[in-house]
Amino acid sequence: MAAGRNAAPEEAAGDEVPAAQEPADLINKSVVKATVLLSELGRHRQGITVTELAQAVGMTRPTAFRLLLSLEQTGFVDRVDNRYMLGWQMARLGRLADPYAGAVARIQPILDEYAGRLNETFTFVMVRGESDHVVIAEASGSRYLTSNQYLGGTYPLHASATGKLILAELSDDKIATVLPDKLESYTAHTLTSRAALVKELQQVREQGYAVIEDELEEGLFAVGCSVRDPGGALIGILTINGPTQRLKTDHLPETIDQLRRAADEVAKALA
Repeated sequence: MAAGRNAAPEEAAGDEVPAAQEPADLINKSVVKATVLLSELGRHRQGITVTELAQAVGMTRPTAFRLLLSLEQTGFVDRVDNRYMLGWQMARLGRLADPYAGAVARIQPILDEYAGRLNETFTFVMVRGESDHVVIAEASGSRYLTSNQYLGGTYPLHASATGKLILAELSDDKIATVLPDKLESYTAHTLTSRAALVKELQQVREQGYAVIEDELEEGLFAVGCSVRDPGGALIGILTINGPTQRLKTDHLPETIDQLRRAADEVAKALA
């Protein structure tokens, strides 16, 4: 049990917003602030003081303390020696939750729309950490096109548009710790030299998208575009996939523009 469970809460005078000023859209500001605190606590496995936490999220100390006290009483936050961390309720709910169900529900209509418009397959990958990722949604524009081939799985970092965009977020030195000098070959066109891949990643960073041509599968062409949160952090990658002979045409620049627009819509939906 956390220490100091019965300690009296600190005064938070002048911290409340008058009821008349509450937004008409019924969003509860205290709940929103509580989720901000929980998200930040997830970054501090060894705990963090209320002062440090308030500074990290741009919140007043009395507000942070009052919310933490409530979250502590319900098991969502734990406290040891005045350092706060995520509580047992967060772990319990985490085991029960489908981490991507809500995200898929918001972005699937967007993927369906663009897949139908371009008559190709769209795939969305959620990115977590430096290289962890999982395919959470796909949409096919035609019943003759295969889909769900990678759903729930991952892509090889060096031989996919998704992987190249993930690697492009890292420094060249960091990439050297993630990938070996000699890379696995999937086709005769796979880049198997880390040095050659690093050189290509510079172009990926400059143009803002990544391409593979026959590198993962013979005849497969894919273009990927990053999806970022309002702060600019990479949260996912949207790709369009199809036969090389159909996607690699004079219309490719227009296709990439469509992909960028779709990525922007996905970002807004997830925000």
